[in-house]
Amino acid sequence: MAASFQICIDCADPDRLARFWASALGYVLEPPPDGYASWDDYWREVGVPEEELGAGADSIIDPDGRGPRIMFHIVPEGKTLKNRLHVDIRASGGRATPLESRRRLVNAEASRLAALGATITRVMSEEGLDHYAVAMTDPEGNEFDIN
Repeated sequence: MAASFQICIDCADPDRLARFWASALGYVLEPPPDGYASWDDYWREVGVPEEELGAGADSIIDPDGRGPRIMFHIVPEGKTLKNRLHVDIRASGGRATPLESRRRLVNAEASRLAALGATITRVMSEEGLDHYAVAMTDPEGNEFDIN
């Protein structure tokens, strides 16, 4: 049986990144546990100090329950180096889709995510290769690709 896992992303603003990635991936903000009006109420109940509360949304889930939960943790330091692990968003339809159609689909998704606060860093395309992707960074500079 496969192991259950979640992805944790260090950041300065969990609410901003949770909302960005929820929209990017078609996820939703994770609702607080039953019986609690907010995550802060839950964390307060389990003993988290008041000064550590108030970060807003800090986790997202796949509404269909197939993908992993993604958590966003506040850390004091900013991102300084290239990610060792990154997300690839598959928007092109795959190799069965003609390259020019894949290009349009990838560019449309890159434009949508740029409007949400991401930055396009480069286009990965080479004449003669059946590949097209766009490299981007999320609002805090974490790298990801759209292919």
